Amino acid sequence: MKSHSIFYIIIVALITSCAFNTRLSKPVLQQGEGFVEVEGGKIWYGIMGNGDNTPLLCLHGGPGGTSKRYYNLSEISNERPVIMFDQLGSGRSGHHQDTTLLKVEKFVEQVNAIKSELKLNEFYLVGSSWGAALALEYYSKYPEGIKGIIFNSPYFSTPIWSEDATELVSQLPDSIQTAIRIAERDNLFDTESYMAADSVFASRHGRRKEDFKHTYDTVPKERNSFIYNYMWGPSEFTATGTLKNYDNVESLKKIKVPTLFTTGEFDEARPETVNMLSKMVNDSRFVIIPDAGHSTLNDNRQAVVKAIQDFLESNEKSKRFSN
Repeated sequence: MKSHSIFYIIIVALITSCAFNTRLSKPVLQQGEGFVEVEGGKIWYGIMGNGDNTPLLCLHGGPGGTSKRYYNLSEISNERPVIMFDQLGSGRSGHHQDTTLLKVEKFVEQVNAIKSELKLNEFYLVGSSWGAALALEYYSKYPEGIKGIIFNSPYFSTPIWSEDATELVSQLPDSIQTAIRIAERDNLFDTESYMAADSVFASRHGRRKEDFKHTYDTVPKERNSFIYNYMWGPSEFTATGTLKNYDNVESLKKIKVPTLFTTGEFDEARPETVNMLSKMVNDSRFVIIPDAGHSTLNDNRQAVVKAIQDFLESNEKSKRFSN
């Protein structure tokens, strides 16, 4: 009886120890893909790379965009897992036009669903454009485990974004500016002149170079124009949707982790503005991506990758020294 009791105590101790270590250790993520059930449907996620180095969790732009640009971080996946997912309504996730689901807090919970599904104890949060707003919202509600944040061509405030857009539009030819003013006055955004103006603006400040398709990008992933128009509007420089008055800039002051801000030299998220925003975060650095518009991962992905790698190396080196 005594020997049985000792054996029982040893087994319980081993089980308790294993459970404790599982909670503290980083999960070893395996390259692959899957789906997670959330309110309204299923969201797709993909993991590039393997291992237990602190992963990146990447949030795409839009709203209504897809995660495919994050394939361009494949070099980083040689060092650590890079996790991407398509927000509900676009890409490989379930598509819908349910406006009750198109609220910022719903998107925040989708991010948390991925974090929970993959059992992420620690990770870096990456957000591009609208994804930066989502990253800041997520950090504000669920800061646990986030070791750093990377804001790429960030959007945090429609008033600020609109001011930048007005400045950039003022530099376009007079005929283009006139077409935009008429469309906004008459609330008609499907005219040839307005769409032509949109194309000119995009070629200067959106994607400036030929569309680069990564070799990993083999499955069609459709964006959702309905979501973009409902939440944002007809173009990057005209906000008419539910985000028209969105402003969460003050939350930047509450960030307590190392943060990287990047933006393109000719970006809609103007370098002057992003630099100003970066100074609201105590431990931050700011990098301009040369010869790039808003689509920095297309126009100059090597520079984006280097900026992120330098940030990760610096952050993790300082962490090792502090230990």
